Amino acid sequence: MNKRRLVLEDGTVMDGIGFGYQGEVNGEMIFNTGMTGYEHVLSDPSYCGQLVVMTSPKIGTNGINQNDCVSAYMNGLIVKDYGNSPNRSQDAKDLNSFLLDQQIPGLANIDTRMLTNHIRKFGTLKGSIVDTDTPIDMTIKKLKNVKDSTDQVQRVSTQKPYVIPGKGANIVIIDLGMKHSILKELTVRNCQVTVVPYNYSADQILQLKPDGIFITSGPGNPKDTPETIETIQYLPRHIPVFGIGLGHQVMALALGADTEEMLNGHHGNNYPVRDLLKQKSYMTSQNHLYSVSRNSLQNTDLEITHIGLNDDSIEGLRHKSYSYFSVQFQPEGKPGPEDMHYLYDEFLKTIQHHQENEEDVYAEKY
Repeated sequence: MNKRRLVLEDGTVMDGIGFGYQGEVNGEMIFNTGMTGYEHVLSDPSYCGQLVVMTSPKIGTNGINQNDCVSAYMNGLIVKDYGNSPNRSQDAKDLNSFLLDQQIPGLANIDTRMLTNHIRKFGTLKGSIVDTDTPIDMTIKKLKNVKDSTDQVQRVSTQKPYVIPGKGANIVIIDLGMKHSILKELTVRNCQVTVVPYNYSADQILQLKPDGIFITSGPGNPKDTPETIETIQYLPRHIPVFGIGLGHQVMALALGADTEEMLNGHHGNNYPVRDLLKQKSYMTSQNHLYSVSRNSLQNTDLEITHIGLNDDSIEGLRHKSYSYFSVQFQPEGKPGPEDMHYLYDEFLKTIQHHQENEEDVYAEKY
């Protein structure tokens, strides 16, 4: 392992030990507060384009289970210390080898507590992992000239539709950067699932005759997905729609609300949320840098269903007239709490209610 360096656009410089892939990389600096679940963080498409600082002091002691983590999407991983001798099974790959295979640079021996406090104070910054002989002033100049990426969803969304057969409700998933745990939650409930790209049109979706439509989480700014926003706007209002993460933000934009960038965002598996309908609080897993603007809801038909207890941010919405609802967090909780699994059941109950009370809306056209 050789010495490498983290350089931030504001001039902050931290030297550490490189592991994994040894290439130079830029990205958006964020910190993840989870104490467990690093494999799920590595494999979450929502981290596409980011340099992830893990606040847990040691990462990788269990290695990488290939059943949980096949591909990684982040630009780089920054840790205090990492374990390179997995204490799980002999089948587990060590973290260094996994990052090398995925061509993702890692940086260890970093004071992640100090770095996290710096990001918390000054907000999200651009950063770069480079060799120590790379001129610092040149790196800072490059970072200040780097334009924000707008194609993260395009990079992580499926390129072609595919089907997972089932005998239950016919669900179309609009893939903005789907985690496999989402598929699991629907398939264990016997759903027939068709996964489509982020830019699938409303007409193409309706040809699949969905009983319900699910909009996944994903990376980046929700305003960089105009195709998905337009699709939601042209969907007939009789079909139940459920959005999570980025899907929550995109649905809000499609229905007249606005979104805004947060100072630090929420990244981790320990965020408390209040369900205003059930009057209960839950712990949730989250990963987002944008949120729905509370003031923008005034002239819409959306109402708040969940709020964040740390900062009073909007964590859930529903439409007053249509069967549309969404949450900012990850209800499948991978990694993290599984308190909110009931939302998948509520989605299917809504679909069942519509099937029992509505005529065949596809009979004439499709």
